[in-house]
Amino acid sequence: MSLSYSYKHLYYFWVVAKEGGVSRAADRLGMAVQTVSTQVRELERALGYALLKPAGRGLVLTEAGQVALRQADQIFQLGEQLPALVRDAASTPTVRLAVGISNGLPKLAVRRLLLPVMDEPGLRLLCHEDQFEGLLSELALHRLDVVLADRAAPANPNLKVYSHSLGASAMAWYAPGAFYEQALADFPRSLAQVPVLLPTTHSAVRARIDQWFERIGVQPRIVGEFEDSALLATFGGGGMGVFPATELVQDKLISRYDLRRVGDCDGVQENFFAIGADKKVAHPLIRRLLLAWH
Repeated sequence: MSLSYSYKHLYYFWVVAKEGGVSRAADRLGMAVQTVSTQVRELERALGYALLKPAGRGLVLTEAGQVALRQADQIFQLGEQLPALVRDAASTPTVRLAVGISNGLPKLAVRRLLLPVMDEPGLRLLCHEDQFEGLLSELALHRLDVVLADRAAPANPNLKVYSHSLGASAMAWYAPGAFYEQALADFPRSLAQVPVLLPTTHSAVRARIDQWFERIGVQPRIVGEFEDSALLATFGGGGMGVFPATELVQDKLISRYDLRRVGDCDGVQENFFAIGADKKVAHPLIRRLLLAWH
């Protein structure tokens, strides 16, 4: 990065702005007034705008100066944190794992999938949630170590990524207390009568659920569709309707949301994949993850 000004110029301006005048800033810095004034003028010349203007016996910020001061506040606040951050980094060994989480993946399942690496001493886990395609691009640029998703990466000669199965989990239907008895009676035909919540079509499992409904000849009474699986569980647990979810998180659904299992979603399962940028997995934690789920 090439700048036409130095951070020293910015620092002198910052002190002048904080002190409300060049003389007071010079006293604080232990420097000559002319030196401080020259540094501020250099910054203004580099930016092409006046940052300070006379007001009585002192100086006040122009509109451009107010913007510059806000940025300088952030810059020097971060600078004050630098020694401690460097010291902590040098004294505490860390193992960094940057994970992309597809927004189609059930959020309650993510921690379960990552459990095999969660006990790593010094683990620094960075989780980024985004759309599937965006995460694959970040992975290909090596900005992520792995992507967890509900589908394998599509074949693309321009995108060198490799999919590894983490297995699958059967789907079942869960209901809040208000709809449990009604949903249980004559299940699964009851799903045409009780309010039903579903994941949106961004989720790979949605197509399989739709096919299941066609196969059993039931037209569900859909009252809500959710892109975020955690929201789906929250609204379901709040009494809005019954919904399908992976059995991998059944204990969480029952204990956290006070839901009850209604029945199987026969033949429908949620698939889990770890997608990496290298054919031969190098990251030790990703290797451990793959071994744990095979």
